[in-house]
Amino acid sequence: MDDTDDLDVCRQVAFRTARRDHGATAEVLTVVEELLKDEAEYEFVVALLENLQNLVSHGLDTLRSPDEIRLLLGPRSAVCWDTLSGFWAAVADWRIRTGVPPESAAPLLDVQNEDLRMLLWTANRTLSTGEKLGIADAVRYEKAVGSPIPGYSHITVALRITGQGRP
Repeated sequence: MDDTDDLDVCRQVAFRTARRDHGATAEVLTVVEELLKDEAEYEFVVALLENLQNLVSHGLDTLRSPDEIRLLLGPRSAVCWDTLSGFWAAVADWRIRTGVPPESAAPLLDVQNEDLRMLLWTANRTLSTGEKLGIADAVRYEKAVGSPIPGYSHITVALRITGQGRP
């Protein structure tokens, strides 16, 4: 698979794993933990966990909560999960300091088309304030501050999504 296919696989796996009615969430997260034994899988796992984190941030009844997912993570996965949480907290803080408040997540959560929902819900996260942050915010943050997640850049992800490859 190419990098774009990997991103799609991450979205789809996260979308199913986050669902309360998905019976193999623990098993998927066990595989994620195993993948982290191979450094070459780090970007894939971070992308998957970020998509999962974004999904569960929305607080929807059909999806598991962040705490439910966190309890199922192995030690390596938990470190990645916490690194992602810290990164997005920094993006939110930066966004507030810029004086441009994030938009409401409500329209995002009202999307009915399942394919569009998967794309939007995995690319954005809902903050405790009901506002949303997305990949565009992460790219702006990385460009302004220069602090991506170690070994994982949203600028690279955005370029892959648009078919431009690595920077």
